[in-house]
Amino acid sequence: MSGDRDEAVVQPPDPPADPDDWEAVFWDIGGVILELESVQAAHAEFVADLIERHEVALSLEEAIDIWRTTVGDYFRERDGTAFRAAREGYHRGIEAIVGEEVPMDEWKPPFQEAVQASIEPVPSAPETIARLAERDLHVGVVSDVDDREGKEILEYVGVRRHVDSITTSEEVGHTKPHPAMFETALTKADVTPERSLMIGDRYDHDVRGAARMNIHGVAFGAKEGPAVSYRIESPKEVLAIVEGDR
Repeated sequence: MSGDRDEAVVQPPDPPADPDDWEAVFWDIGGVILELESVQAAHAEFVADLIERHEVALSLEEAIDIWRTTVGDYFRERDGTAFRAAREGYHRGIEAIVGEEVPMDEWKPPFQEAVQASIEPVPSAPETIARLAERDLHVGVVSDVDDREGKEILEYVGVRRHVDSITTSEEVGHTKPHPAMFETALTKADVTPERSLMIGDRYDHDVRGAARMNIHGVAFGAKEGPAVSYRIESPKEVLAIVEGDR
């Protein structure tokens, strides 16, 4: 019963009567703007370079397994929604592979090079964001990333110049679905939650978290649930929502 009551709280608000009344579109990064498979490829490229430079007696497959396990365990140790810096998880993963600590100023440049060379945007996401930026809308990002890394990713995939605000977990101190993430984004944008959209690939974190703040959750790959206002198969479908065709 308590679960039912909790779900009842997150029923989405009614959409604006006039599509011109939409005020903001907020985006997650991973899985929405940034293709997650390309992130895995970037990390694999970095790990390959790491074991070569440090002459580590591991196969690439073994080293990648250590990387993923160490970094994954680091994030699983998080206390609720408390922020944990990804760079610290990467630092631990590198130490686990090499067998000793590698200074961050030594591993960070090749890591950034691998990311910049390998990451790819989700198809149609950059073009959609650019078109939204041409409208009388606030285009924002709300993401569970390190502040600098998130901004660099947006730069690499060519959308940062179209984004009006960026809200990161490092800045807020919490990850989604903590209300402070959405409150901060709404305050920066100075918009009404009922006239705002949040596009995300995780139901509990992005869609349901947004709906709890009366923001319309747009599910892109996220599971179904009562908090979903809209479901899309491609980022470009966001244009149909703000134009009143959905």
